[in-house]
Amino acid sequence: MITDKELKLKWKNFFTKHGFVKIQNSSVVPENDPTVLFTTAGMHPLVPYLLGEKHPAGKKLFNTQRCIRTNDIDSVGDYNHNTFFEMLGNWYLGSCPKEEMIKHSYEFLTSKEYLGISPDRLSVTVFEGDEIAPRDELTAKTWEECGIAKDHIYFNPKEDNWWALGSGVGPCGPDSEMFYDSGKPKCSDDCRPGCNCGKYNEIWNDVFMQYKVEKEGESAKLLENPNIDTGMGVERTICVLNGVKSSYDVGIFKDVIEFIDIKAEVKKSDETMPSYRILADHLRSSVFILGDEKSIKPSNVGQGYILRRFIRRAVNHARKIGLDTKIFNDVVDLYIDYYADDYEILVKNREQIKSDLDAEVDKFAKAIDLGIKEFEKIVAGIERHKQFAKEGEVVENIISGKASFRLFDTFGFPIDLTRELAKERGYEVDMVGFEEANKKHQEESRSASAGTFKGGLADSSYENAKLHTATHIMLAGLRKMFGTGVEQKGSNITPERLRFDFNLDHKMLPEEIAELEAFVNNAIERKIDVTCEELTLEDAKKSGAYGVFDSKYEEKVKVFTIGDVDRQICGGPHAKNTGDLHHFKIIKEESSSAGIRRIKAILD
Repeated sequence: MITDKELKLKWKNFFTKHGFVKIQNSSVVPENDPTVLFTTAGMHPLVPYLLGEKHPAGKKLFNTQRCIRTNDIDSVGDYNHNTFFEMLGNWYLGSCPKEEMIKHSYEFLTSKEYLGISPDRLSVTVFEGDEIAPRDELTAKTWEECGIAKDHIYFNPKEDNWWALGSGVGPCGPDSEMFYDSGKPKCSDDCRPGCNCGKYNEIWNDVFMQYKVEKEGESAKLLENPNIDTGMGVERTICVLNGVKSSYDVGIFKDVIEFIDIKAEVKKSDETMPSYRILADHLRSSVFILGDEKSIKPSNVGQGYILRRFIRRAVNHARKIGLDTKIFNDVVDLYIDYYADDYEILVKNREQIKSDLDAEVDKFAKAIDLGIKEFEKIVAGIERHKQFAKEGEVVENIISGKASFRLFDTFGFPIDLTRELAKERGYEVDMVGFEEANKKHQEESRSASAGTFKGGLADSSYENAKLHTATHIMLAGLRKMFGTGVEQKGSNITPERLRFDFNLDHKMLPEEIAELEAFVNNAIERKIDVTCEELTLEDAKKSGAYGVFDSKYEEKVKVFTIGDVDRQICGGPHAKNTGDLHHFKIIKEESSSAGIRRIKAILD
C-alpha cells in the first residue's frame, strides 16, 4: 500500500533531484480571477507566469496544490467523486522540452525508487493532428523510446488530447495522458484508454502549451514563450496504485468513515454509504475553506454559498444516519491533524474553523424550523383551495415541485424531510417537478460559478493589471490615512472593476472617500513607472516592502515599487506606468463583515 503522504514525498524527491524548485501551494480562492469561485487546478495560481511574467523561483517548478471543484457536487456520494482534492504539478516556464518531460514522466511512473509501475501496465494517448496543428509524432516517438509498447500508444482527436481556451483562440497545445491498466479484460474490441469500463485509469497528464491561435479557424503558430504544465491527482493515483475502486476506501477518508460508523445509529451498508461519503467529503472541503487564508464564511453568495451548501448537506446526511452533529468537531480534528504538516494554516485556524462550523450548524437548525413553518403554510394553502374550490374542481393532496424546491433552495429544507412530513399529512410531493426545478438550478449554478480554469487565462488582461496596480495605490492611501495596521483582507478584480476588503473600525466618511480618491488620482497624474525586482523575502522586508499573506511567499519574491507611493511584495500582473490608469473612482464603500470594510472602484 502507498499512502498519499508517501506519494507527495516521492513527487518532491523526484523533482528536486531533477532541478525543479518547490513553490508554496496557494489559497483555494484564486487571486484576481472572477471566472471561478475556487482554485480548480494546480496551474491556476500560475496564470501570470504562464502568460510570460517571470517567476521569482525560476523556470522549473513543482508543488502540491489544494483544489476544490463543485461542478459535480450532486454526484458526491458515489465511489469516485470528491469536491476537495490535492493536485501534484510541475511546470516548465518559457520553454517546452517535450522529450525531457516525457522521460521524467516515464521515470517517475516506472522506476522502483518511485512508483514502480511495470511498463506493460501503462498506455498513453497523443494528439493525432488536424488542420490547426500537426500530429504529435515527437511525443509518440519519445514514449516508444522510453519503453512504452507501440500498441500501447494511441492517437486521439482534439477533443481528447488538446488543451485550449474555450473559444480555441489564444495559448493552446497538445497533451499526452497516461493510463494504468487495471488488468481487467477489454469490454470490447474498441476498448482503449478513455473507455469507462474500468480497465484503463488515467493517472497523469502532460500539457504542452507550445502554440497560439490568433483567429478562430486559423492554423496554430508556435508561442514565443511556451510552457509545460502537468497534473497528477493525489486521490485518484492512490486508488489506482492500491487497486481499490474508491478514494473513500483508503487514507484519511477511511479513518473518518470508520469513526462516523462508530458514532452513528445507522451503520455502514450499501444503502447508507452515500451519506457516509458525503459527510466525509463535505466536512473535509469545509475545513479547507473555513481554514483558508481568505477567511471565507458561510453566506448566500459566491464561495460562501458553496460552503454553506457543504455544511448543510453534511447536517442533512448526519440526520439520515442518526449522527449527532456535535461530533463534527471531532472530524475537524481528524482532518487538521492529518494535514498539519502540509497546511499549517489549518492548525493555526483550528478553533475558528470549529466556531464557524458550529455557528452554521446552529443556523441550519433554525432554518429547519422556518422550513417546517413554511411547509405548514403550503399545506394550509392547499386546504383553503379545497374549501373554496369550484363545483367539480378536484384539488389533490400534492405539494408542487416548485413549492418543494423553494423549501429546498430558499430555506435549505431537505427534500426527503419534505416527503416525510407530506406523508404524515396524507400528501405526496411532485418529485418530477422538483427534479426539473433542481436540474435547471444546477445547470445555472454550474455555468455561473463552477467554471473551468480556461477562463482564468482569458481574463488575465491588461485591464486586470491596471486595476491590480490601482489596488496597490489605494491600499497605500488607506495605510497613510488610517495607519499601517490596515491590511488587505480580500480582493476580487474583473476587467471592469476592483473589489477590495480591508480592516477598519468605522464606516468611511464622505470626506475620507474623497481624500482616498484624490490620493490615487494624484499618483495616476504623476505618471510614475511601476518597477519590479526580485529579492529574498528577508531582503524584501528589510527594504521596506510589505505583504499581505507572508505564509504564501517563496524564498525569493517579486517587489513592485510605485515611486514614493508604494513598495509591496506581489506576484500578480501590473501596469507599466500609473498614467495608464487614467482616472480612479470609488463607486461604493460598505461593510463586508464585522470590522471589515469593502470598497468597489473603477477606472474610467
